[in-house]
Amino acid sequence: MTLLTPIDIAPAFAPREDVAAPEKLIEGAPAFKTWALDEVPLGNWSKIRTGIWEATPGTTRSAKGEALEFCHILSGVVDLTEEGGETRRFTAGDSFLMKPGFKGTWKTIETVRKIYVFAD
Repeated sequence: MTLLTPIDIAPAFAPREDVAAPEKLIEGAPAFKTWALDEVPLGNWSKIRTGIWEATPGTTRSAKGEALEFCHILSGVVDLTEEGGETRRFTAGDSFLMKPGFKGTWKTIETVRKIYVFAD
């Protein structure tokens, strides 16, 4: 078993497809695709998950609870607004971290594809 795992940004297998939950939907009809690549139990976190995620335009509520998420934008444009904070725009090549307790909105301006690392 190798402990070094490359992240394939164009997986050959079919993604899981979803739409926004009604209680999270603010605007539009965003559709989501998720290519789950790996899941590892780790220390105090119950698990670390990595993968590729894609969303079409629309706006949803985002709340991390006790989870932490690192994102690296591969393509597209998104605006993230933390409750009580300013709007930040992220485009291809940008990376960011949503820490535990984050609450706000995720607005996909142009279909976005990202690498995610999610710890919960």
